Amino acid sequence: MKFIVDEKVFKKLDDYCVGVVVAYGVNNSEPNADIENLLDQEVKIAAAYLNDVNLKEHPQILLYRNAMQAVDINPNRFPCSIEAMLKRVQKGNPLPSVNAIVDLNNYISVKYMLPMGSHDIDALTGDIYVRFSKENDAFLPLGEEQEELLASGELVYSDDVRIRTRKWIHRQSNIGKINPESKNIFFPIDGFETNKDKILAASDELEKLLKQYFKCEVLTGFIDKNCNEIKIK
Repeated sequence: MKFIVDEKVFKKLDDYCVGVVVAYGVNNSEPNADIENLLDQEVKIAAAYLNDVNLKEHPQILLYRNAMQAVDINPNRFPCSIEAMLKRVQKGNPLPSVNAIVDLNNYISVKYMLPMGSHDIDALTGDIYVRFSKENDAFLPLGEEQEELLASGELVYSDDVRIRTRKWIHRQSNIGKINPESKNIFFPIDGFETNKDKILAASDELEKLLKQYFKCEVLTGFIDKNCNEIKIK
């Protein structure tokens, strides 16, 4: 199994890059109080930092809003995951604990202000891609039972069969979501050359904490226009 960014994506987003972290052999069946505490503390820090900040104009968020507009996604209607998460934090709403892996994902995402996904790779079919959609690609939204059929030309995450994330980094599919039984997990961290240092730092901390709390094997890598694929399984 490979993670591949279609070369057409770089024609629209020349400086696009993805930090890649893959965990193998995770035991996600039990809550982790240490990770819950990390997330709670980081949410408090972010809430204080973002007080009276116009989130849409924050330099880190603006990178993603501008990129979404470049690929014809309206960031007001379809904000990237980190903007939506930080808006919730800014309003004083806590991020609920889901399970240890999702909590860890959210902690890293909030701390570094980066959109992150987490996909159960055992639920994927074939390779996983960042690409533009084809007519009638199918997507099952998180928490829904009815599939949506896409028009062509939408930037998405997909495997060989279904769309995994719509509107690029806006909304993840119900299929492949992380649950207590998930063992092997792919974390993409999307960004640009401009915030590459943050991506690498986030990847490093995620790798460290995965090994510390889950005693699992971890693969890390980096995707950009000079290296657009990596073997993940």
